[in-house]
Amino acid sequence: MKIIFLGDSLTWGGYGGDFVAEVARLAPQHTIINAGEGGNTIVNLLNRLDGVLNQQPDGVFVMAGGNDAISYSQPATRPYYEQVQEIPGGMVTPDLFARSYRELLTRIQLAHALAWMGLEPLEYSAELAAVMREYNALAADVARSLNVLALDLYAELMPAHLPMRPPLTMATINLIGKRVASGWDDYELERQRGGFTYSFDGTHFTPETAQRVARLVVNFLDLG
Repeated sequence: MKIIFLGDSLTWGGYGGDFVAEVARLAPQHTIINAGEGGNTIVNLLNRLDGVLNQQPDGVFVMAGGNDAISYSQPATRPYYEQVQEIPGGMVTPDLFARSYRELLTRIQLAHALAWMGLEPLEYSAELAAVMREYNALAADVARSLNVLALDLYAELMPAHLPMRPPLTMATINLIGKRVASGWDDYELERQRGGFTYSFDGTHFTPETAQRVARLVVNFLDLG
């Protein structure tokens, strides 16, 4: 099978662990293509979908929601989403998220490709986790209505309790860009320093978590 993974930085894997590369290693009999881009919302994925479908995949595994939840609940980050990701107003509301996800999955199905969904975790703070849970519930509702199977990584990875933390800001986003440009990769020390579990910054997978996610994905898609 030719399977395209369409998503944000968790799918891209250039900042933290790369679960898509691990899927390709675990399932070498399949053609695995990474179409993740850092910072993308579901609106961005919808805008990029034609390029994905033009590759005539047998299936598309879609995973989004973290940036959508951040844009909605963390106002200080909206200049990034408006200027860099070109989201009007810099915010993806729950209604826009659900409508865009429905259109994206429907278009995949109309292209005669299988569609699967991943529900993202987000452990930065108790506040953000609650918003992520709301967005995941919307995505899961859309998936059920279209008979699309969903892999709930939120349920698989999230810790039982989360602290309150300061809101995310543009400084947080700018730090990501600086680290990527410099080749920074001190993930485990950062995870310990921040008190996180599956991520090193509350959002992005550690390499160890990426390996765990890949095994979950391979089993979910029955690629063995």
